[in-house]
Amino acid sequence: MKLSAFKFDLPEELIAQEPADNRDESRLMVVHRETGEIEHKLFKDIIDYFDEGDVIVTNDTKVFSAKLLGNKEKTDAEIKVTLNRELNKETHLWDVYVDPARKIRVGNKLYFGDGSLVAEVIDNTTSRGRTIRFLVEDEEVFYKTLDELGEVLLPEYINREPEISDVDRFQTIFASEVGAVVAPAAGLHFTPHLLKRLELKGVEVASVTVHVGLGSFEQVDVEDLTKHKTDSEPFKINAGTADEINNALDTKKRVCAVGASSMKAIESSVSAAGRVKPIEGWTDKFIFPPYEFKIGNAMISNFQKPESTLMMAAAAFGGYDLIMEAYQTAVKEGYKFLTYGDAMLIV
Repeated sequence: MKLSAFKFDLPEELIAQEPADNRDESRLMVVHRETGEIEHKLFKDIIDYFDEGDVIVTNDTKVFSAKLLGNKEKTDAEIKVTLNRELNKETHLWDVYVDPARKIRVGNKLYFGDGSLVAEVIDNTTSRGRTIRFLVEDEEVFYKTLDELGEVLLPEYINREPEISDVDRFQTIFASEVGAVVAPAAGLHFTPHLLKRLELKGVEVASVTVHVGLGSFEQVDVEDLTKHKTDSEPFKINAGTADEINNALDTKKRVCAVGASSMKAIESSVSAAGRVKPIEGWTDKFIFPPYEFKIGNAMISNFQKPESTLMMAAAAFGGYDLIMEAYQTAVKEGYKFLTYGDAMLIV
């Protein structure tokens, strides 16, 4: 498949700058793979498409404040640091982007706040990329310090500064495992009330952990998608979640991945028997058409940017032609796109 196959015109006014007033009252497009039917609903209507024994797989990663403003040692030059992904938990080694990059060299120390957080530059990775080590001992204190000193990293297409409300709205209600730079957007539509309604209907909600970094949002720069490489992201699936998913598969129930990150996790953990196995590690799985899904048989996705890997994952699952039709319909009907936008359920 070629990159150019995923081009479409996205009007600027359809890029959501603010979340919906109520999470579960975002619009929902329901796309039926077998019939090609497209329905227009509200997200809270999603309950009508699930029955007892079905499993909804969410990503329980928790976003931390990833934008830091610091100073370089000796010169006191102001440096912007954007955390991308933690490379080693024990040594607090991080992959980051720095600006202005020309001033940051291996061996430099960076100071944040009043010096309560210090980092040392270990390596150059790209023109703007660096590997840095934070000089901390306690991880809980480290993340608390990040939230005190840093800002939520809203995507660049949101043309405003972060607000107090973003601290809550850029976090899913499932968030418990700290480690994501950006929110898994498809999960942002759920509310406690909607979860309770699903629970009363007998629908299981199981969690995986995928610490989403900036790699999912970087522009693909090769026409031949087989040559594109995505950043690895740490992920984890525990035994309880694996059992719930496997039970649903064994009883021919629905297994719905909430977002590309959840789908990537379960598709990265397939055993020889075609079932999910407990796992903890890294995944760089890139899902694009054609792809044979082993686990997921339903998917929730936000409407994504043209030529994005997230859009490609939805097209692989729903079928290229049908999803391109759905995107054209979304533009025509004025659906909101991207992180704070509307959702699509593919069944």
